[in-house]
Amino acid sequence: MSYIDVIKDKARMDRKTIVLPETTDKRTLIAASHIIREGIADIIMIGNEEKIMDGATWLEIELDGVEIINPETSSKLDKYVDLLYETRKSKGMTLEKAREILLSDYLTFGVIMVKANDADGMVAGACHATADTLRPALQILKTAPGVKLVSGFFLMCVPDCEFGENGTFLFADCGLNQDPTAEELAAIADSSAKSFKSLVGKKPIIAMLSHSTRGSAKHELVDKVVEATKIAHEKYPHLTVDGELQLDAALVPQVAKSKAPGSDVAGKANVLIFPNLDCGNIGYKLVQRLGKAEAYGPMLQGIAKPVNDLSRGCSWQDIVGVVALTAVQAQLAY
Repeated sequence: MSYIDVIKDKARMDRKTIVLPETTDKRTLIAASHIIREGIADIIMIGNEEKIMDGATWLEIELDGVEIINPETSSKLDKYVDLLYETRKSKGMTLEKAREILLSDYLTFGVIMVKANDADGMVAGACHATADTLRPALQILKTAPGVKLVSGFFLMCVPDCEFGENGTFLFADCGLNQDPTAEELAAIADSSAKSFKSLVGKKPIIAMLSHSTRGSAKHELVDKVVEATKIAHEKYPHLTVDGELQLDAALVPQVAKSKAPGSDVAGKANVLIFPNLDCGNIGYKLVQRLGKAEAYGPMLQGIAKPVNDLSRGCSWQDIVGVVALTAVQAQLAY
């Protein structure tokens, strides 16, 4: 059984309600049909019911069982307007502006539903930039208690791969923080360890990646990763983490013996922390496109309730996978 099939089974055990607001995107409609048919989650779609059903007819899919909510006719619109106003009034929000936003921005409407406990999570990003998905989530849901930094990760499932956790890895940060500081990298490592443990169920073994292994190169970029590893050891002593490590030293036991002898991480890593967003974004796409890996994300970690992003290059299968993962995150949040 593949990793994502295991996640789907977990989602079915305690079905959660997930909002899909991008109802003009055909991939979202197809994904919703499969999610309902497979019993992975209950689905709420936001928009005009007639247009959504016309789209389903054109795509020759069934949306029976999907709840469709039109903000213009929703009986809860006034409640949501009040909630958005109360949440954001210190930032200049007015009741009139709140109503205008909720009637025009389906992503914000979806986040407010999660805030109001009328849904357990939201997935978007198939046709919106990460910032568009993240902004209302941070503004309305805010960060989880004790979390200093929201970050993004991908769960990567590489076929026929002997490395990582039977070919399953967590890559971070691949979608959000452009140039994290050493302290932020350490925080990303801690959050990623929790995400890996909760979603994969195995011990996270964390490599802080660099173009250098144990001082083989000298540069300020290397210094940042060395400092991040030091901070991680000091602030998060429960983590199994090492760095700086080159990718081959992190993954390949034979290389690890040569480049990083005695490391508890080298040659065993399943959580890869990239030094910046360039490296992370390029890295996951290389593995996805050339290594034929399944890439689920960017998942967001550190938000008070599950809201997850999608790559605009995603397939409907990717959306199904991220919804399943979001549902499992929602199970763990309660």
